[in-house]
Amino acid sequence: MSTVDGSAAFDALRRAMAENAEEPEGPARNARAEQLLAEAEKLNIPLAVIEALGHQLKVYNYSSEKAKMFVPFVRLLRMWDERPEDFDEYETHSLHWVFKWMTTGMLDQPHIPLAAMEKWLGEMEHRYRLAGHSERAVRSAEYSVAAHVGDVERAERAYAAWLAADRDSMADCHACELHEQGWWQSQRGRDEEALDLWAPVLEGEFTCAHEPHAVLASSLKPLLRLGRLDEARANHLRGFRLVRAMESMRGAYADHVEFCALSGNEARALELLAERPAYFTDDGHPRSLLDFTAVVALLMDRLTGLGLGERPVPGPAGRSWTAAELAVHARGEALALAARFDERNGTSHVGERTRARMAQRPLVERLPLGVRAARTVAAPVPAPAAPVTAREPDLPALVAEARRLSDTLRPNAVEAWAAVARAAEGVRLDPRDRAEIADHEAMDLGPAGLELFERAAELYAEAGDPGEALAARARAAYVRALAGEVDAALAAVAGPYDEVLALYSADDTGVRQTASVLMSRARILMRRVQRVHEGDEEAFLTDAESAVREVLALVEGRTGDDVRLAARVAEAQAMLAELAERAGDLPVAAELFTTAAAGFVAAGLPWFAVEYEARLAGLLHHLGDADGTERALRAALEHGGPHLEAVGRAQLHLQLAEVVGGRGLDEEAAEHALEAAHWADEAGEGPTLGALARHQLGGFLLRLGRWAEAAEVLESALPDLSAERHGEGTVVQTQWWLGDCLAELGEHRAAAERRLQAAEIARHWPEQHDHATLAHLAAESLGAAGLAAEADRAYARAGALWSELGNVHGLVRSLRARAWLALRAQDGADAARELMAEAVRACEAALGDARADEAARQRLVGELGHTHRQFGDLLARSVPEDAEDDSIRAVLEEALAEVVEAVVVFASLGDDGRDARTGAELAAGWLAADLSRPAEAAARARAVLDAYGDTDGADATARARRSEAEQMLGLMEGAEGRDG
Repeated sequence: MSTVDGSAAFDALRRAMAENAEEPEGPARNARAEQLLAEAEKLNIPLAVIEALGHQLKVYNYSSEKAKMFVPFVRLLRMWDERPEDFDEYETHSLHWVFKWMTTGMLDQPHIPLAAMEKWLGEMEHRYRLAGHSERAVRSAEYSVAAHVGDVERAERAYAAWLAADRDSMADCHACELHEQGWWQSQRGRDEEALDLWAPVLEGEFTCAHEPHAVLASSLKPLLRLGRLDEARANHLRGFRLVRAMESMRGAYADHVEFCALSGNEARALELLAERPAYFTDDGHPRSLLDFTAVVALLMDRLTGLGLGERPVPGPAGRSWTAAELAVHARGEALALAARFDERNGTSHVGERTRARMAQRPLVERLPLGVRAARTVAAPVPAPAAPVTAREPDLPALVAEARRLSDTLRPNAVEAWAAVARAAEGVRLDPRDRAEIADHEAMDLGPAGLELFERAAELYAEAGDPGEALAARARAAYVRALAGEVDAALAAVAGPYDEVLALYSADDTGVRQTASVLMSRARILMRRVQRVHEGDEEAFLTDAESAVREVLALVEGRTGDDVRLAARVAEAQAMLAELAERAGDLPVAAELFTTAAAGFVAAGLPWFAVEYEARLAGLLHHLGDADGTERALRAALEHGGPHLEAVGRAQLHLQLAEVVGGRGLDEEAAEHALEAAHWADEAGEGPTLGALARHQLGGFLLRLGRWAEAAEVLESALPDLSAERHGEGTVVQTQWWLGDCLAELGEHRAAAERRLQAAEIARHWPEQHDHATLAHLAAESLGAAGLAAEADRAYARAGALWSELGNVHGLVRSLRARAWLALRAQDGADAARELMAEAVRACEAALGDARADEAARQRLVGELGHTHRQFGDLLARSVPEDAEDDSIRAVLEEALAEVVEAVVVFASLGDDGRDARTGAELAAGWLAADLSRPAEAAARARAVLDAYGDTDGADATARARRSEAEQMLGLMEGAEGRDG
């Protein structure tokens, strides 16, 4: 092979290795590295083999096949010892760099004796000393060995020496060092110190290929232990997104599974296991396999403890698994691996840590994450349990407590009477007690309790309370209305109504019993209003209002300390509010709902106010009273307390998220949307209300700049969102937001896919602005992903839509973007020129339209200026490196002319265009300098200095412009002196 041929082949090999390095981690990338080594060996170029071995070693290290990396390293070391001159400077550095990987990597392989590790540690120290390197990396490796075997004293000594040694080119990157230092502090029980060390990595100050991925995972338990739950949630959502696709990060992946198991998110933990089936069996890195199996055992024990041992779960391929079965299997695998490490190490440290990890208990009952997940256990009953005494109370005490609860309308009165019924089995009770038992059982059954209400009525009559008997019959009539039998209900309540009024007039019953019958009748008439057909509405409204006012006339002024009567007044006010709302008098309805809610609260019954405060919030929102809406929603959440059902809590939080988000309080809005998602899942409404809450949550997180969290939440919402259930607008907005997040995260191809999916839906809408915007955004993402042809087509599509909409700004920007894309293509300079010229013509044509108002004209002038400026920049960059001097000069002259035109256009905007004008002035000055016209360049610089002569130092743009102008002026004045 000739030297020329060999050099070309070596270059091709290097390109192939660079391309392979960009492929996803895994066996396919490793196999390709093995092929490339074989190709390198055919070239008869030692450096080619060295580079191919180094490439192979690196891809092994970043994969599940870490055990394979020792062979290429030993071969590289032998080549170094035999012919160090074959290594260039980079490969010499790399060889010493990966020495650390070998020494600490042996810890992960229990078949490698501890003595061998100590030998390699000594070898590393010797070679680093010969090469003139600091001992920092050596002491770090020694700490790792000592920490692994549980030699705390040696680990602390090595840790201190590590930090004391100078950082040099062999020290691990700042991010990796801080990760390990923080991990050690957390292991020693110093969580706050660990998080302080990790802060620069978590905040993005220091990063690398595996950071902040690993730090985010390691931070989860310390944050839970410290009660910093919001940070723990955020780090899980951010961190899992980073490690999901990285095969080599099984240990960090296990930390995320563990976090879910310890925070009440068992269902999400199972989803994580299902995503990585190979993690159960990949054996190239036993240490991370131990971490993973221990966490699987922890999770499965947790599920079994919750009574879900027979639940099917993801597990090793080849058979199906229940949680109980996998718990036994994973525990056995983890302990067997730990025993191998301990046997190698001569200590019990790994086994003790493994057992402790598997024995952990949840750190919080449940931490809502915002992402979709079915509950693994039934949601708890929200109402508080009946009071518990030291011993089982006797029957009279149970009756007294039940009567107290029902007389004061406590939420668990029905349950208390059920307890009485159980305790009274085989005991003869008086008719009054039996009446109340039957009455409350009927209330619990609803429409199915008709016969029990009639039985209760008979027993009340037997007990000598005819008014309460009539009230029970009236309640029976009302449950008929609830079942849809409104006419039958009205017929059934007519008799009790007439009879109770007669009894009351004769002083044979009291206000409470009479009010109960009148309220049941009013409720039935309200049900008729709610089911009203057009034409009957006015009469039905009048009848209902009369019935409600009859209740008020009876009760108002007579409530005293009677909670039941106070509740009748408040409910009647709420009924009048509903009637006013149906009649279209919304201000009156809002006032009455406010009065009703206040009445329930004053009576000590705040949970009854919740329904009406929610109704009030809807009315006030419709009336445009944002402050009132917010107050009503907050009151509803406060007053509902533990008695509020999960679905109601979800709805209130979702409404409040929208209201406070509208005020710009994105942080609080995100909290409410998170709560809404959580409670929707609790209520079994995850695919409906929960998906909408996740949509909202993702939007608020996006506005807060928390891109990774937002992306995880939005991706979780999408499978449940549908045009039929949630509307096309919600689906499009979710895709749009997700595309924005992915673009911010640098995932441009995925961002383009989301934006194109949204654009495809919006394509069918009558108004096409969203379609055009999404097509434009998709084009930006395609361009950033390096898909130039696809980007050009998307920009052309967007441009056509902007043109149809008469949006000159969108059209011009799409043309400019296409011009820059064309310039990057081979022989694309002419096409780029024409596209930029077309953008100029579009601006000029729009400015010629006399219909544009002054503000619109000013915007168009600015757009024209930016187009001329970009045209000049494009021309300057279009000059081929091998062009003749005359050709280069001609193109630069054209570029200067465009930039000067931009200066003129921006100058016409006055002070509004100053920053844009001075930027163009400086660009023109540099082009003049390139054309060997220092006087012209100096004049441009002076013009910039003059433009900012009256500004203070607070304007960052002014400071930057003046600094650049002074630099230009100094260079040009020197050039003028030399020319002179």
